[in-house]
Amino acid sequence: MATRWGLCGAGKISHDFSVAIKTLPPGDHRIAVIASRSIDRAKDFAQKHGIPKAYGSYEELTNDPEIDIVYLGVLHTEHWRVGMLFLKAGKNVLCEKPFAMNSREVKDLVATAKKNNVFLMEAIWSRCFPVYAEVRRLLAEEAVGDVKLVKAYFGSPRLKVPRSEQKELGGGALLDIGVYCLQFVLMVFNGERPESIQATGVLLDSGVDESVVVTMKFSRKRMALCAFSIAARLPNDAVIAGTKGSIKVLGPMHCPTKLVVNDKETEYPLPEPCLPLNFTNSTGLRYEAAEVRQCLLKGLKESPRMPLADSVLLTEIMDEIRKQVGVVFSQDSQ
Repeated sequence: MATRWGLCGAGKISHDFSVAIKTLPPGDHRIAVIASRSIDRAKDFAQKHGIPKAYGSYEELTNDPEIDIVYLGVLHTEHWRVGMLFLKAGKNVLCEKPFAMNSREVKDLVATAKKNNVFLMEAIWSRCFPVYAEVRRLLAEEAVGDVKLVKAYFGSPRLKVPRSEQKELGGGALLDIGVYCLQFVLMVFNGERPESIQATGVLLDSGVDESVVVTMKFSRKRMALCAFSIAARLPNDAVIAGTKGSIKVLGPMHCPTKLVVNDKETEYPLPEPCLPLNFTNSTGLRYEAAEVRQCLLKGLKESPRMPLADSVLLTEIMDEIRKQVGVVFSQDSQ
C-alpha cells in the first residue's frame, strides 16, 4: 500500500515536496489531499500537482480518515497551533523546520504526539540525504580519528524576503537557516548537549538576527563553530576535523550532493524535477518522504535519523542563542 500524504499549506515548500514525491515509486507514495485556508489556492495546487482532493480548511484534513500522514508546510509561527490540531486528532505528522518558535512549543508538540501515540518528526530533510548517511557511517568507524572541531556555515542574502526579516513572521537567520548548521553539529556529536554555548550577533531594525556566530564546547575537548547570515553569502559548507583527517560536506551543506573525505570527492546526484522548484536541490525532499514511509511501516513513532530528543535539544540551543543575541518573539511570553 502506498503511503497516503495529506499536505497542509499550499505554499512554496509544499510545491517542492509534491515535485519530490513524484520522483519516488507511485506504489510507495501518493498525495491524497491538499488543505489550505483558501479553497481557491487548494484547488489550484491540486490541479497543478494532480491531487484528487482539495480542502479550504485545516480542520477538514484532521477529519479525513484516508490519509496516513500530514505534511505540515505552513509558516513556522503556526507550527505549534496547527500541529497540535493534527496530533490531537490522532494524525501522524511530518512538521517543517524549524519545529516551532521555542522549546516550550516543541516540548508541547512532542508530549502531545506521545500522549496520542502518533508519529512525529521535524522535517530536517538534511538528515535523510545519502551524504549525511555516509558521514554517519564514516564517524561510526572513526575514519578521521577523534573529532576535534566541527564547522558549519550558511549564509544566503534574504533581506527582501518578508518571512526572513519580519519578527511577526518568525524571521531571522537562526530559525530559517542557522538551524541547519546546529543540527549538523548535533548529528556529529550524537545528540550530546554542549557544555557551553557562546553566541554573538547583529540584529535588523525589526529585532530579528541578521548574522550570528556561535561557538560551542562539548565534552572531551571537542568544539563547534557555526556562522549564519541572511545578509551575506557564505561558503555554505560543513567540515569535520579529526586527529586523522577531515570530512567536508560541500555546499549546500543542508541538501548536499558532494562529499570530500581526505581530499577524495564523491558525488551523489539528485533526480531531475518534473516542474520548476522554489528551493535548491528540493527533489532531495524525496529522501525524507522515504524515511517517513519506512518509519510508518515499522510502526515507529519517531525517526532514528532525527529523533525527537534531538529536536528538543536543537530548540533549547536556539533559545539560548536568541537569549544571548537578544531576539525575543511574542511566543516567548505566552
